[in-house]
Amino acid sequence: MAESHPGKATPAQQEVVNVLYLAGLGDGTVRLADGQIAHVAGALPGETVRIEETRKGTWQLQDVIESSPERVSPPCPLAESCGGCSLQHIRPEALLAWKTERVIRALHNAGFETVPQAATFQVAPHSRRRADLAVKRGASSMLIGLHGRNTKTIVDMSTCLVLDPHILSLLPAFRTVLHSLQAIRREASLHINLLDTGADILLVTDAPLTTADRIRLTQMAEDHAIPRISWASASNPEATETATQRAPVTQSIAGHEVTPPPGGFLQTSAASEQAIQAAVLAALPEKMTRRASVVELYAGCGTLTFALAQRCQVSAYEGHGPACNALKAGTGTARITTHHRDLTRQPLMAKEFAQAAAVILDPPHAGAKNQMEQIARGLPTQVIYVSCNPTALSKDTALLAKAGYRLHAVTVIDQFLWSAETETVCDFRRESSRRSRSGPSRSGL
Repeated sequence: MAESHPGKATPAQQEVVNVLYLAGLGDGTVRLADGQIAHVAGALPGETVRIEETRKGTWQLQDVIESSPERVSPPCPLAESCGGCSLQHIRPEALLAWKTERVIRALHNAGFETVPQAATFQVAPHSRRRADLAVKRGASSMLIGLHGRNTKTIVDMSTCLVLDPHILSLLPAFRTVLHSLQAIRREASLHINLLDTGADILLVTDAPLTTADRIRLTQMAEDHAIPRISWASASNPEATETATQRAPVTQSIAGHEVTPPPGGFLQTSAASEQAIQAAVLAALPEKMTRRASVVELYAGCGTLTFALAQRCQVSAYEGHGPACNALKAGTGTARITTHHRDLTRQPLMAKEFAQAAAVILDPPHAGAKNQMEQIARGLPTQVIYVSCNPTALSKDTALLAKAGYRLHAVTVIDQFLWSAETETVCDFRRESSRRSRSGPSRSGL
């Protein structure tokens, strides 16, 4: 029962409430004494908690009176301050279950009454191979880390249970070297991709690199066996240039060597990349001729393209020029045709899906509204949708539900440990194709 405090609320106002469920960002949802709904970070369903209003409409957890059996002590000492992990207080198994329920609910909301049991996969700690970090100049060193939740304060990343240890091991050297650069007046950003050939670095600064800066970066690359350090100005972050390169930069994807562009997109871990590839391949028809052709949208550097080419012909579309160039350079086969095309401004038209055995898409976080409208009109036999956002997934696939598709298989991949982010692979098929399609094998996930 909530405590009642008549009169105007003050920052010190407190209530005792029951937590109903987790909202989309992983906050506990509660009903206040006045009937209003509020979201409280750190609270879990089923708990009784004391909360305090820190400012109008914003409530903070003060005390857990009755805890959930799913609650654990956060394993990272930075959990309370770092904005990277918001759900370290819940058991990993329970977190995966919540993410799966969230995806199922999103698909029900899209209009799919029947949702098959989801296959699931969760990555291990210390496996993340990508880091996008904020940098701020301090008195004697640089702060390098993530912003605290809902603040501009950078929490210095002294430890991390998510990142690959090799990335973490580079940060002390970067604190020292970046502090010496004239190119950083106040702040910068540091993007690290851990490739097969080593750490690939993109540094974005608020001032130009000087000759002395380039010499320091070159020496750091030598000292720490970094193949390439690229640079861009914060005023034009897309215009990257090579600050120093001492060795080739390559990454193997499904047996093909590619050179990702500076700061290029990769799936967060090797294990999650393989899990996504396996789920997509399992969704394809078991009997598929090598001459069969699929359309892949938002192909990136080829995360799915090269795996798909083992089974069929692939027409791959990507809007980011450097990524498309990397994909094209790494193909080495006539089974892949690459197309540079902005699918937001120039989506493929409905008629362009007529001959495709399947359409596979892995859109950005916001989804693919314009492109999905054309897919739903084109009525391809099969649509395999890879999503990193359940909300966008629900909106986009509602068009497929209205067009008569059924949901054949779902795989939920937790590659964003201790966060609310969720990866999903969904296999949609038209009702008319039911007899000609066989169910996917979901072994190994």
